[in-house]
Parts: sequence; C-alpha cells; structure tokens
Amino acid sequence: MTDSAPHPPPGRAALDALGLPATDAEPPASPLAFPDGGAWRLEIPSVEGPGALQAVLSAAAEWEVPIHRVSQGSGVTMLTDGEITEMVRTCAEVGVELCLFARPGANWDIGAARDSSAGSASSRSRGAAQLEAGVAEAERAASLGVRSLLVADEGLLWVLHSRRADGDLPADLQLKVSVMAGPVNPAALAVQERLGADTVNVPSDLSLHQLAELRAAGPVTLDFYVEAPDNIGGFVRHHEIAGIIRAAAPVYVKFGLRNAPDVYPAGEQLSAVVAASSRERVRRAGLGLDALARTPDPPRMSAPGRREQPGCARFAPTGFAGGSAPA
Repeated sequence: MTDSAPHPPPGRAALDALGLPATDAEPPASPLAFPDGGAWRLEIPSVEGPGALQAVLSAAAEWEVPIHRVSQGSGVTMLTDGEITEMVRTCAEVGVELCLFARPGANWDIGAARDSSAGSASSRSRGAAQLEAGVAEAERAASLGVRSLLVADEGLLWVLHSRRADGDLPADLQLKVSVMAGPVNPAALAVQERLGADTVNVPSDLSLHQLAELRAAGPVTLDFYVEAPDNIGGFVRHHEIAGIIRAAAPVYVKFGLRNAPDVYPAGEQLSAVVAASSRERVRRAGLGLDALARTPDPPRMSAPGRREQPGCARFAPTGFAGGSAPA
C-alpha cells in the first residue's frame, strides 16, 4: 500500500520560508497496490524487435535500471516467428514481461479519418476486417509464447477477453489498453476494466487529481508515460513521478522519448535510430528513478519479475445474438 500522508516534496520548504504559495492540496493517495505490495513497476515502450530489446537490456544493466515490462508498437505482423520467439526467450531469461501490439489500426488504413485534424478513429480497428486481423495477430503471438498484448480498440479488447474466458486464448494472457485508446474519466476507465483490460494506459496530460479520480473508479492497473513521445503530447513529468505513483498505484511508469522520430513500423532501415532511442529511454528512466529516490519515503517498487495484476470487475463474456445487448 502507498503512503497515505506523503511528506512535502523537495523544494517546498524554500517556498514556505519566503511566504510563497505552494501547490494545491495533494490528491488522495491510492490505497491499492500490486499483489506483492509494490506501488509501481517500470515499462520501456517502443522496443521494436530483438535488436532493440538487447539495446534496452544492455542499457538497463549499465545504468542499473530495473525493468518489469517492455512493449512494442509496430505490431505482431512486423515480426517474424523467429524474432518473436527470440524476444519471448530473452525476456523469460531475464524476468521481463514482453508486450506486443495487436494491429492493424485505422491510422494505417485507407480511410480519411487517419489524417483528420480530429483524429477520431485513431488506432482503433476499422471495420470487421481489421478486427479479424487483430484477433489473428493475438492468436499467432499467443501460440509463440507471448502472454501480454497491447490493444487500441474496445471491440478488439472485448473479443480477446471473450476468447480468453472461453479458453481459446491462454488464461494467463494479459490485455493492455494503448494510450491511443486511453480513458480520460472514471466511467470510461471502468468500462475498459469490465471489457477485459488488465492494464490501461491513461493519457499523460491528466493532473494528479484527475489520476486519483480514475484510480477511485476501480482496481485495474494504470500505465502512465512519465515522459511521452511528441505524437502524444511530448510531456516530461519526471519531477512528478512520486506524486503520479501515489495517486495512481498500482501503476506502470513508462518512459517514452520526447524529440525522437516516430518509428512505427520499425525495420532495418531504422535500426540505428531504434537502438539509440531504446538506450536513451532507459537512461531517461534512470533519471526518473533518481528523482524518485530523492523524494522522502519514496513509494515501494514491485519486485522484479512480477506480472500479477489485481483482480478486476468483468462483464460476462457472452456473445451478441440478433443485435441484442450482451447479458
């Protein structure tokens, strides 16, 4: 469980001494934690293949950064069976969870919404064909040993959860909602939890109070970019990492990379950029953890190698019949 009465952040005393106003009242601390009692885990995103994975693990050893999960954004289709198997084996050897993206999505499609200023379709599965393709990617990844999948569509989430409940996908498969479908209010988070989400990446422009509001909606694990890529805002919130964890626990703190190119889909033509960006994400994570360590009574980290999630509320995974709502 997290500290319910956090100490004032570093620098607060200097403002108090000069009679300057400090930040608003702290949001309520989350009373929840991972099953082992830890408040947070660390994730490195955009680990696009075996080469990027080796770059991340090498940097993590060099800078002594603990990593619980790595995630990939180019999609299962952009990896060969051999590459997926190699990543699964490597992650198993070092006790790091591997999460691959079940694509395609609307932003790779022919529809005009992919380039609209509103971006309403985002990365969601466009039409039945993309929904079917996402299911096929999930089945292929699971057959190769992957036990964590990233999805950016509530419909795909629901279908995969239903297949998991029916035994057609492994019972220990975890479903992670992408920031591209991230909820911004408590009701939306509760819906995704009930559709089968095990972890949910919420947008990085939420205030600490808004994070606390989402956390109050249910126990589902949150994922949060402490540093976000430019295409989702470019936020750098290293100085708030302790507050983010206290408000949102249990939470995966993620370190993307501002001022770096969007490499999806990655490939050999971008291998040097992907490797360098992967190493820098780990270095940024080290900077964030240094900031966390300087915080009085920093929240406890979940043990390396752990992937268990809190129990969540679920809708019954029943099918639709004649257009009626699920039971």
